[in-house]
Amino acid sequence: MRSLFYVLTALAVIGLAFWAYRENYRTQAALSQAEQLQHEIARTRQRLRVLNAEWAYLNRPERLMELAELNFDKLGLLPLQPYQFGKIDQVAYPPEDEMLPILNPIEVSGMEVQEP
Repeated sequence: MRSLFYVLTALAVIGLAFWAYRENYRTQAALSQAEQLQHEIARTRQRLRVLNAEWAYLNRPERLMELAELNFDKLGLLPLQPYQFGKIDQVAYPPEDEMLPILNPIEVSGMEVQEP
């Protein structure tokens, strides 16, 4: 009886050692993958900073003004004048009778629609 207990205990220790060995390697792999992802995130953020700097450099007002002057004939850009802006009372809104009524309301997130 005692020898059976020793054998079962030895098998349990071997099984736990095997489990701990596998978990250790899985943990090491997960840590390695997390570290690689952190490096990738850092590289992506650095690339984003470079792209933002390039965007700011290309959109300098002086540069854009020079480009507009060089391509004036092609673009036909002129400065904005006050008469180009309208007033709010000049906006044509559709009459209320032309607005489309909502015939079939849609049920949202399980809420029941209450008919008026």
